[in-house]
Amino acid sequence: MAEPPTHAWGMTVPLDGVPLDRHPELYRELADLGYTDLWSTESNGADGFTPLALAAAAEPRLRLGTAIVSSFTRGPALLAQSAATMAAAAPGRFVLGLGASSDVIVRRWNDIPFDKPYSRTRDVLRFLRAALAGERVAEQYETFSVSGFRLGLVPDTPPKIMVAALRERMLRLAAREADGVILNWVSPQDVKRIAAIVHDENPAAEIVARIMVCPSPDSDAVRAIVRPLVSGYFTVPVYRAYQAWLGHGDALSEMWRAWDAGDRKAATAAVPDDIVDSVCVHGSPDECREQLAGYMSNGVTTPVLALLPGDLDIRDAVWRLAPPS
Repeated sequence: MAEPPTHAWGMTVPLDGVPLDRHPELYRELADLGYTDLWSTESNGADGFTPLALAAAAEPRLRLGTAIVSSFTRGPALLAQSAATMAAAAPGRFVLGLGASSDVIVRRWNDIPFDKPYSRTRDVLRFLRAALAGERVAEQYETFSVSGFRLGLVPDTPPKIMVAALRERMLRLAAREADGVILNWVSPQDVKRIAAIVHDENPAAEIVARIMVCPSPDSDAVRAIVRPLVSGYFTVPVYRAYQAWLGHGDALSEMWRAWDAGDRKAATAAVPDDIVDSVCVHGSPDECREQLAGYMSNGVTTPVLALLPGDLDIRDAVWRLAPPS
């Protein structure tokens, strides 16, 4: 399996404001600038695989990962086919990032029951390990069954599988049975606590973190952009429980009270500045790099920038936030 780059520096794709058919040239530019990784998302925009398929054909220097695709929204066999196809298109360079996602995406948007997210993700992970190794799978798992499936396209190099995790049980699963963990919406201090749990289970586990970055010295403007993102995410039940587990319940209690009362505007206004500042790196490009280094010193193996352009357009931001040489 492919090893993570020694000095990893990732970018979330696709980039807002850049047409998808123009991304291949951008991918080559990212590699020239020293970026090592591209990681896709999947919510209500592009699917998790197509932007990476474009990159597989356009730029052989980049590692490609999904952060994340859901263990619910594709059937197990189809998910194995998608992962195998990407692994064959980018041999040794593809990482399947898998996670439960949320009840909003799974239940409300896709009309799929969001039942036993830990068990479902564990079962899909175990199925994928067998399927991507070319085994014939006939298994009754706790959350689904597979009867006699075998991949017709078995990649020569099975992809790494990483698991998105919010709390300790899933973190330990990611470290124990997958190749590492994918984090989202965390501060450097949160990472220190999380890394201790992950490395207690497996000292070699990789830790990928998607980190919101806005290269702007105008803190008020950045907070105005990020505050509604925080209120939208941190009121989703799984993220609400996550933030409480991380110890941020008191700081977010006013926001949650307003949200529960149906006052979305008041909930957004109640997001504290220090919460925004803890989950969004902002300032000058040099200050952003310094803050990103704090994540890495606390245990992040691969920082993945989720770029908000701030005072710069996307291409300038990509250039100015390139990894230090």
